Amino acid sequence: MSGDAKPGRAGIWRRALSRLTSSQDALEDAELQEDVLQSGYDPVRTCADREVVRLRGTLRTVTLRPRAGTPSLEADLYDGSGTVTLVWLGRRRIAGIEPDRAIVVEGRIAVQDDRRIMYNPRYELQPIGE
Repeated sequence: MSGDAKPGRAGIWRRALSRLTSSQDALEDAELQEDVLQSGYDPVRTCADREVVRLRGTLRTVTLRPRAGTPSLEADLYDGSGTVTLVWLGRRRIAGIEPDRAIVVEGRIAVQDDRRIMYNPRYELQPIGE
């Protein structure tokens, strides 16, 4: 019987840890969203197809991905409300464009296959730690 009790306890701890982690993620998302709104930027979740927007967020991933034989640098910007993929065509690398970097971008949103994408956005790197 004691063998049955251990998996149950492990499950309880696993669920409690999951709740704590989820709560921390939710708090961070809310903090990011509040920062975006207070700064006057557009929340990603409200951006519509073909709309010109100004976004602020954190780069989550940065990858080099060829498009039609041409190199392109892609980065996912997250602002707490959603994600937009930033694509710089013809670029293999841009100094400062790296994961966990805060950035402000401006450009026209495109929606393709329910994904928000912004091609060749104007960008402004934010100081590290801001």
